[in-house]
Amino acid sequence: MTTIAFIGAGNMASALMGGMIENGIAPSHIIASDPSADQVNKLAKQWGIQATTDNQEAISKADVVVVAVKPQVMEAVLSPLKDALQQKRPLLISVAAGINLHSLDVWSGGGLAIVRCMPNTPALVQQGASGLFANGQVSAEQKQQTETILDAVGISVWVNSEKELDAVTAVSGSGPAYYFLLMEAMIAAGQTLGLSEETARQLTLKTALGAATMAMGSEDAPAELRRKVTSPNGTTERAINAFVEGGLPALVITALQAASDRSEELSRELGC
Repeated sequence: MTTIAFIGAGNMASALMGGMIENGIAPSHIIASDPSADQVNKLAKQWGIQATTDNQEAISKADVVVVAVKPQVMEAVLSPLKDALQQKRPLLISVAAGINLHSLDVWSGGGLAIVRCMPNTPALVQQGASGLFANGQVSAEQKQQTETILDAVGISVWVNSEKELDAVTAVSGSGPAYYFLLMEAMIAAGQTLGLSEETARQLTLKTALGAATMAMGSEDAPAELRRKVTSPNGTTERAINAFVEGGLPALVITALQAASDRSEELSRELGC
């Protein structure tokens, strides 16, 4: 069986490990490495995985290495591991936003099979959406291994170019915050209309979950679902018209373009 090492054992790595184990991957084939002995020992006790504070030891046992550290420290973490990575030559998966394949290739010594992954925070509750892009060294089998890891906490989709990961960042990577902002605004509006904060919160959050569940389970596009619940000259139509007249569709495009642009800027700022 494939042995998977995680460099960094924070929230995202922990979510991935937990999801993999729940989906049938043997804990004995998972290694967590982190400077915090308390953190890796906690995960080892919780799930029965291997634990270490030595990144090179973790790599020496691994067929797949998932680097789950903050983008700002990626170079500092990866560069000292060049020799170990070159000796073992595992599949390298990065879940750090904004670090491009060229930088990952240089910092890991060159020539490795590398997949860039852009996950999002709902992965923490196994409802994640991740965009994936592989370099030319990644085999079909390694792509399947990557999907197995990421699909354990949601869904994953391959994109056709590395540039598209900026769009993935804008749509799904940053996307949960957009919905949280809308929820926040709806809760505030409900209070303005006379509801208690708790009532407005419960109604807003359950409505958001219900709408997403309907959309995921329907063959209809969201636009068609919207039309089906929008009665002519009714309350929903009045609200939708107010959103459109207020410029919501154009504002969404502007906002996502800004997020995509910033993703591209971060790639230049943090990479080499």
